[in-house]
Amino acid sequence: MIKKDKASKFRGRSEENYSYTINETFDEPRETIPNHPSQEEIIDFNRKENCKNEMVNHPEHYGGEGNIYEAINIIESYDMNFNLGNVIKYTLRAGKKLDGVEDLKKAVWYLKREIERQNK
Repeated sequence: MIKKDKASKFRGRSEENYSYTINETFDEPRETIPNHPSQEEIIDFNRKENCKNEMVNHPEHYGGEGNIYEAINIIESYDMNFNLGNVIKYTLRAGKKLDGVEDLKKAVWYLKREIERQNK
C-alpha cells in the first residue's frame, strides 16, 4: 500500500495525479489523467443521455423530429427498399452513435447485398 507522502514524491508529481489502488502485482500509484473521462464513462454517459431523449419516434441520431433530412423521410420520399433504406440510415447516423466506423461498415454491407440482388 502506498502512503500519500511517498506518492506525492513519486516522479516529482503531485498526489492529485494519482489514484490509490491496491492490487496484487503493483504497489505504486497509477497515474490518472485529470478531467478526462474513460471510454467506459463516455459510453455510459451517452447511453443515459440517449434514454432521456426520444429514442423511438424520431431519435436524434437519425435527424430528429422536424428535420426534413431525417433518415425515414428520405427513405420514404424515394420509396427505397430495405437494403437501400439501411444504406441511407447507417450513413446518416455514422458518428452520432457509439461507433461511426461500424455504422459505415453496415452501410457497405447493405449496399453490397443490394448490388448482388440486382445482379441476379
